[in-house]
Amino acid sequence: MDTTYTTIADLALSLDTVWMLLAAMLVFFMQPGFALVEAGFTRSKNSANILMKNLVDFSLGSLLYWFVGFGIMFGAGSFLGMPNFFHINIIDSELPIEGFLIFQTVFCATAATIVSGAMAERTKFSMYLAYTVLISVLIYPISGHWTWGSGWLMNEEADGFMMSTFGTVFHDFAGSTIVHSVGGWVALVGAAIIGPRIGKYGKDGKSRAIPGHNLVIAALGVFILWMGWFGFNPGSQLAASGEENRVAISHVFLTTNLAACAGGFVALVVSWLKYKKPSLSLTLNGVLAGLVGITAGCDMVAPAGAAIIGAICGVVMIYSVEFIDRILKIDDPVGASSVHGVCGLLGTIMTGLFAIEEGLFYGHGAGFLGAQTFGTLVVGCWAAAMGFVAFKGLDLVHGLRVPARIEEEGLDIYEHGETTYNN
Repeated sequence: MDTTYTTIADLALSLDTVWMLLAAMLVFFMQPGFALVEAGFTRSKNSANILMKNLVDFSLGSLLYWFVGFGIMFGAGSFLGMPNFFHINIIDSELPIEGFLIFQTVFCATAATIVSGAMAERTKFSMYLAYTVLISVLIYPISGHWTWGSGWLMNEEADGFMMSTFGTVFHDFAGSTIVHSVGGWVALVGAAIIGPRIGKYGKDGKSRAIPGHNLVIAALGVFILWMGWFGFNPGSQLAASGEENRVAISHVFLTTNLAACAGGFVALVVSWLKYKKPSLSLTLNGVLAGLVGITAGCDMVAPAGAAIIGAICGVVMIYSVEFIDRILKIDDPVGASSVHGVCGLLGTIMTGLFAIEEGLFYGHGAGFLGAQTFGTLVVGCWAAAMGFVAFKGLDLVHGLRVPARIEEEGLDIYEHGETTYNN
């Protein structure tokens, strides 16, 4: 055996492994980003509860995903879409399975933590623990198996459903649908079932603003999430060695950043025109909307396409927040269902329009657009349906919501026996 070749191959694999683990660390750092955003957009009397839920998302979720969820998601072979979790399969990869596990774990934690913001300030902590179990071992791993686990939505065999129907397969590079819209749709269903916060809607049915207590930490959280997204999206390449990977990672970095910038700036402009003031909170969510939207197709779209996707998501997010709040009467304190659910769906579908090699706008027909639309609807329906079953069941068995007195005085003292801020 050529020892020089072996040494170079080992060096390349080591570089790829370090890159994957570095990306995992960046995605893990998104967890405090979510915690700060959610805490900043809600009231101070519930800050400890928000921080605790984000801590538990990762700690308990990691144990559950390691023990059950990872095997379900990446089990080799399947029956009726259900995986064989006794046989782990990482397709065409020599990366260490332990490293791949931790990389996937931080993605699972992201899907789980999206829900905490939408149901903030009125959910029993014990019931949130129960939900964390369900998303870590069932909701996220099953739809993840259909997609990233080489299940039926990404099955490239000629006689497979997607190839037979659309001539191509569903594509979600880093999780606009698989991670973000799963969390977003579950968040929307959960917020609807638990009901609005006390005082959110007046007797006339009109929505009343309940301002968050600290936009400084909310803005810091968004900046942390923005940085973490440079692990979330480029890290999904799972390799850094070789010219092809270097180019791919650099391209994804660029498209990710452009979409974030476009989403934030367009949200600023639209909020200024619509509400006569440039809203910081909507601009922050505009950045996140752009990031969520580009995550599916960051590897396939041109820089201009990324900016357009980010801008569209920034606009749609504002109207989605208003529609969910004022028309559907669903109280989502941080706009999680709009940012992650709506923009995750929209960004995935727009990949079918703007993808250079398969997109409709580049003259490649509607097959890929159809696959993207079908895939995101299937995953969205799965997440929403399972979210409904989970939260409705928990509500009937034990009750999701804290008593009115606890909600009015704050969850921190009654649920945790301590406060975030002390005089």
